[in-house]
Amino acid sequence: MALDRNVLYTAGGMGLLLTGSKLAALSMFSKGVWGLEKKWRQKHPDVASGLEARWSEAIRFYDATHQNAMNRKLHRIGIPMIVGGAAGLLLSRPLRPTWGVAALAFTAGWALNFVGHAIEKSTPAFADDPLSFLAGPVWDLQQARGQRPKVVPLVAEPSVTLN
Repeated sequence: MALDRNVLYTAGGMGLLLTGSKLAALSMFSKGVWGLEKKWRQKHPDVASGLEARWSEAIRFYDATHQNAMNRKLHRIGIPMIVGGAAGLLLSRPLRPTWGVAALAFTAGWALNFVGHAIEKSTPAFADDPLSFLAGPVWDLQQARGQRPKVVPLVAEPSVTLN
């Protein structure tokens, strides 16, 4: 089975970030995420329009694809490393000590997530739902606090016309 080109763009953008090519990395990453979102919308026409319903579906999907306890633990460690590493890669000058620490954190965080998915025998959620890049950190924070994410109905309620 061939990889989706949008997944390749998204992953390629993250890889380019590790070369210090920030603009090219953000462009490639954005192209991939936009393509994944278009594809997601085509596959899910029944999801109500609006940000709340879309966010709720992203959280529901993320929760459904992260059931293994070890995968969840690895994500709770790895995702903050990815977020912090990405911020460091974007904010620091390439090949400086802080950039190197950020690159290491970013790479190690992704490695932990991939190990978790190997244990759970699942692909990373972003391959099917690009909003997982945002939903993942929020979901993990809520899990660490012992909270369950708020989920709204997936399908828009039919409107009633009064005559």
